[in-house]
Amino acid sequence: MSTTPTIAPDAVAVRSPEVSDGVRLWEIARDTDVLDLNSSYAYVLWCEDYADTTVVATIDNHVVGFVTGYQRPQSPDTVMVWQVAVDDSFRGLGIARTMLQGLMDKAEARGLTTMTTTISPDNEASQALFASFAESRDMTITRRDLFAPNDFPDAHQPEDLYTIAPRS
Repeated sequence: MSTTPTIAPDAVAVRSPEVSDGVRLWEIARDTDVLDLNSSYAYVLWCEDYADTTVVATIDNHVVGFVTGYQRPQSPDTVMVWQVAVDDSFRGLGIARTMLQGLMDKAEARGLTTMTTTISPDNEASQALFASFAESRDMTITRRDLFAPNDFPDAHQPEDLYTIAPRS
């Protein structure tokens, strides 16, 4: 039986990824058994090409989580969150929200003001994470339909678009 470790809040560091982190991102994504797993090459490439819009969480210099994102071409003030994952041994400690905070801090420093992500309707944990994140930053969160199951070539859940933006 595994137990959730107890860590001090300042034990988690959030930083930009390095190419050498790509393997670890792939391992964490694979081990979730929930995320759509991309090729190992995709995670290495992500750490190279999208380091400005991606963060990793480390404890004692060991990567324990990541948020991959990119700047939306059609909405240059927006960071799109692609995947959020935390190593199973470190879930439930607020690391995902800490990483979202770090990513949004980086995004705002670059002039980005809005965050979007897609979440399947049955993923209540992710919905709660992003709602909590929006509330903690005093931002609004809205949802709209984005991709239907028949938009995918396999048995994929629909994906709803969540937008987190400054209050008007």
